[in-house]
Amino acid sequence: METLTDEMLALGSSNPAEVFTLVYQALSPSVHGYLVARGVDDPEAVTHDVFLALYPRLASVNGGVKGLKTLIFSIAHARSVDHHRLRARSPMITEYLPELDSRSTASAEDHALDSALDAGALELLAHLGDDQREVLNLRIIADLSLEQTAAIMDKTPGAIKQLQRRALGNLKQELEMKVGNTP
Repeated sequence: METLTDEMLALGSSNPAEVFTLVYQALSPSVHGYLVARGVDDPEAVTHDVFLALYPRLASVNGGVKGLKTLIFSIAHARSVDHHRLRARSPMITEYLPELDSRSTASAEDHALDSALDAGALELLAHLGDDQREVLNLRIIADLSLEQTAAIMDKTPGAIKQLQRRALGNLKQELEMKVGNTP
């Protein structure tokens, strides 16, 4: 492999694609090695990113080969820092192996969904009108205030109170009929 020289850059300056090819062939192994030494997970991909970032700036490089190397390795350094910052913020991904899973109970989410469905809550809510069901969903499930619920439903807080009171009364009545207790 040839070493990149100022003369080579000057000869190829009329053809940017030729200059890019010369620069890539001469410096990509060094950039790749730098990224490997910095602990980048996929140094090949990041090397390509470095040269893609270089291409539009290639015509405006000053300082010959030294200026070009400075630019390339400053881009490589920035990509390396970005990689490590992203990895530090990302959760560590591990493969799930069912044979190593020692949990003896289902997840909390499954338990909550099963108990809600077992209690027939969805069936009870189906007996309510749309507005009453929506008020209970927003007030109880979403835990919103009267004012927030009123703004979402485009009603007054007083109307929301009435809808909630009536919905809870209807649910109580429906549950008592279902269980067999009459008031």
